[in-house]
Amino acid sequence: MGAVDNTVQPVAHQAVIALIGNPNCGKTALFNRLTGSHQKVANYAGVTIERKEGGFTSPAGRVFRVIDLPGAYSLSATTPDEAITRDVVAGLRAGERVPDAIVCVVDATNLRLNLRLVLEVQRLGLPMLLALNMVDVAKKRGIVIDADKLARELGMTVVETVAVQGGGEKSLLRALDEMAPLAQGSVQPLSAIDAVSVEQTQREVRRILAVASNDSQDRGTRTEKIDDVVLHPVLGPAILALLMFLVFQAVFTWAATPMEMIKDGVDGLGQMLATHMSEGVLRSLLVEGVLGGVGSVLVFLPQILILFFFILSLEDCGYLPRAAFLLDRLMGGVGLSGRAFIPLLSSFACAIPGVMAARTIQNPRDRLVTIMIAPLMTCSARLPVYALIIAAFIPEREVAGFLSLQGLVLFVLYFAGIISAMAVAYVMKRSMGGSRLHPLMMELPSYHWPHLRNLAVGLWERAKIFLARVGTIILTLMILLWFLSSFPGAPEGATHPPIYYSLAGLLGRGLEVLFAPIGFNWQICIALVPGMAAREVAVGALGTVYALSQTGDALAGTLEPLIAQSWSLATALSLLAWYVFAPQCLSTLSVVKRETASWRYPLLMAGYMFALAYVASFLTYRIALYFTGA
Repeated sequence: MGAVDNTVQPVAHQAVIALIGNPNCGKTALFNRLTGSHQKVANYAGVTIERKEGGFTSPAGRVFRVIDLPGAYSLSATTPDEAITRDVVAGLRAGERVPDAIVCVVDATNLRLNLRLVLEVQRLGLPMLLALNMVDVAKKRGIVIDADKLARELGMTVVETVAVQGGGEKSLLRALDEMAPLAQGSVQPLSAIDAVSVEQTQREVRRILAVASNDSQDRGTRTEKIDDVVLHPVLGPAILALLMFLVFQAVFTWAATPMEMIKDGVDGLGQMLATHMSEGVLRSLLVEGVLGGVGSVLVFLPQILILFFFILSLEDCGYLPRAAFLLDRLMGGVGLSGRAFIPLLSSFACAIPGVMAARTIQNPRDRLVTIMIAPLMTCSARLPVYALIIAAFIPEREVAGFLSLQGLVLFVLYFAGIISAMAVAYVMKRSMGGSRLHPLMMELPSYHWPHLRNLAVGLWERAKIFLARVGTIILTLMILLWFLSSFPGAPEGATHPPIYYSLAGLLGRGLEVLFAPIGFNWQICIALVPGMAAREVAVGALGTVYALSQTGDALAGTLEPLIAQSWSLATALSLLAWYVFAPQCLSTLSVVKRETASWRYPLLMAGYMFALAYVASFLTYRIALYFTGA
């Protein structure tokens, strides 16, 4: 890639090029290859659809600004993503200039699908290049593409690229340098696209392929053979369930050693501070507030990384779209299509990207219902809460000789979130009158081994996000909670720990009146409040509250034995049920408001999830009391 020029260039000297292509064609990988670290991510004005921009200097010294447009199958937009791509290319977005040139990125193994978009964009009359991506995969399969003939038939320059390999963008850079200096583009009206029917466009695609491509020697790939098993109507769902089950088993078994190392490190640091610092406000802040709170959350980093290792691996190897197809029939039973699976799966990481990913769903009612149920998926913020309670109350033993009981309970909790989301979707779709099913059409990428670099980058990004939350939101809330839990202090002759008389203690005891029927004590009620900002904060809050609730030797104990001694099993199960439906964090509600352009839906979401959480916890607590007699 050309050297990056850090000098400030006048905007008029920067040619603006737009990358456009179908989903899964390697467009974003090519964008990353061109721009390196010189890129920025923001939202398009007025919508929460992500826009990526970057800059680079070509080998000839020309400065380019490049825009990575959302993936689209056609400029006859049927989703908000496609509408953004259409409007940018056609110059319909206020305040944005028409791109000077278009780089159409196509998958060399699937030209029949990709060329429709190329022909539509060509009718707008802008300067264009065609990046024939994934040519290495096409050659391995025996697909022969004559780039020169393809260029003559299309009337544009065609270059071969391999976006996932270093240097795979060099031919594109040379082609950009060979283009005449680009002036600000002018564009034909969108009616030029509608002037040609879809049938005529597809006939032209077939004609071009007959001249420039030959797939008669296509040896296919192992993908088709694997799909015979993976997409089997009986074996497929069984394989999916087994994979998810093994993931949650690994979350507990693999993470045990690194979690113990982090816990020992935090405990050792706390003991060192307690030994070498004189008793006072500062020591209390550092030991009980910072280490007692932040350390209680930090210990769960290995489990989160293991969970994301599997999710990223399944995504990178091409399995996740298959899971959408496998679940299409199940989701169709509640009035949704399998296309909702991707947003819902994204919500296992965080509800925010899941809510935003729902914009790719064509039907407005399906999109709204998906947004409303996405937060019921068990996001990574709940994992620390689950792991803490499970480790404290569920014995670490094997079931059937090889299964972890703790992993089995975690799997049941995740499964409960999925089932509840399907039930809510069923009720919402029936109440909204949207019972008509929409067929699922989705491109299935070829299987390949996950790229280690992609996995490493993805895990590093997830670790940075988690550590950033620990070092900012969680740390801030823990310091605030420590202050509220420490002041005004205990009066003379007090019989309870000082926190009982603090501002936080007063708040907790006030909320206990509401939450006592579901088994929550005042310490749990205190932790629920900062948990509204970020749910994993509840673990740190419990660490701070129980550290400050103890005296003497009990203060040196870890959080798990503390809550195991303080809570009944019924209370622990009730809190697990609460977090299956836990009302959403404020950041998620704000994104729902932006996506729906109304406060009605985030308020409805918060209300129905609070009601579900309370009812589920009440039933769980009462049933557990009946069977345990506690």
